[in-house]
Amino acid sequence: MDLQKQTAPAGSELRASDAERDRIADILHDALAEGRLTTDEHAERVDGVLRAKTVGELDVFIRDLPAAHRQGSGPSPAPAPYRPTAGAIPIDPDDNVVAIFSSAVRKGRWRTGRRIHAYAIFGSVEIDLSEALFDHQQVMIKAFSVFGSVEIRVPENVSLRGMGGGVLGSFEVDTLDSGDPEAPVVYVDGWAVLGSVEARPRRGKVVADILDRVQRKVDKGLRKHLNH
Repeated sequence: MDLQKQTAPAGSELRASDAERDRIADILHDALAEGRLTTDEHAERVDGVLRAKTVGELDVFIRDLPAAHRQGSGPSPAPAPYRPTAGAIPIDPDDNVVAIFSSAVRKGRWRTGRRIHAYAIFGSVEIDLSEALFDHQQVMIKAFSVFGSVEIRVPENVSLRGMGGGVLGSFEVDTLDSGDPEAPVVYVDGWAVLGSVEARPRRGKVVADILDRVQRKVDKGLRKHLNH
């Protein structure tokens, strides 16, 4: 075997992933909102992004935008998995949010479990994680909407994944990738039957205390050990 002939492709020649295409599309959307691109330019570039096959081809579409120069030269972090780790999510829910011909809300400073079930039957459910305390890195929200609506909001520095679907209804989850490999991952699963399920980031809201809380627990345990 001739090892000299086995050379790794340059970074720009690597095959582009769906997550990388989504990231470039988000940058183009922001540039359109800021007035840096016209509607026609935005449409043309998004079409090119969908057709791009390599990372280098993607970079061409944002080369003249400020966001491209803020990303740095380091490698991009690996995206969060699209399915929870086996055994990380329990079968039984830690919390049930139910709205039947009514409305139910979870918001503010509250502690999330690993699994939340939401049921909106001729009603509406709002689950706002933008100020929540995350004790676990992976959180599953199982949402069922029948002639109702389930609205989910997450901090913008977590990863967000959708796995559900709609039956004569709308099931929309904005895929989101955090730059921090330790950040929580929120999975939204379930069904919208003649109803809607929507999960999106809440801009300006971030998880600020998850790593600090972990470090405090480690420090507390270390001090307790040293005092014995």
